Amino acid sequence: MPSNSTTETKPARQPVPLAARLRKQTAIVSRWLHIYLSMASFAVVLFFAVTGLTLNHADWFVSQQRTSQRSGSVPLEWLPPAAKEPAKLEIVERLRSAEKLHGAVSDFRVDADQIAVSFKAPGYAADAFIDSHTGKYDLTVTSNGFVAVLNDLHKGRDAGKGWGWLIDASAVLLTLVSLTGLLLLFFVYKRRVSGLILAVAGGVFCWLVWLKFVP
Repeated sequence: MPSNSTTETKPARQPVPLAARLRKQTAIVSRWLHIYLSMASFAVVLFFAVTGLTLNHADWFVSQQRTSQRSGSVPLEWLPPAAKEPAKLEIVERLRSAEKLHGAVSDFRVDADQIAVSFKAPGYAADAFIDSHTGKYDLTVTSNGFVAVLNDLHKGRDAGKGWGWLIDASAVLLTLVSLTGLLLLFFVYKRRVSGLILAVAGGVFCWLVWLKFVP
């Protein structure tokens, strides 16, 4: 008995144009980069946002500053004229251990009658003045508080090369987050024009503030 069933053939799928495929892939990659770069740089963005505010209002935290005066001595044999050259390493390590100092040595200056040694760290400074004839020193230690530490880290002041590299990496991350966010805007057709207008308006506003209020 003959069958009345007929075989339906599906229409052939039309090939997707290269431009459309590139556009879709660009949107996917941009969204992926924007999401994960944003998460990776979340702590960085939060840190620089908060410290930008505290840095702009450093006078709010002046009361946190603490200054102490100390005194002591180092062996005369480490100093001229007993020694041809001052024993820099021994002097620095003696000051560190005796006075519990931290930070990097930012200056070691030798004058006719005095040696000055300075230690610097974020929110911290210690300056010792050593009498070359007696070996006695006067030390001033200034600690500016936790907020000052954060402010100096924001600026990269006295924080060392490693922290400087972190700031550079943060700048690259934030640049990529900004650019991928801008790129994503071009794929949101309903919001593209308004988004671009707001971006331009924000830039113009900053420029006008600079012209009007910056001396």
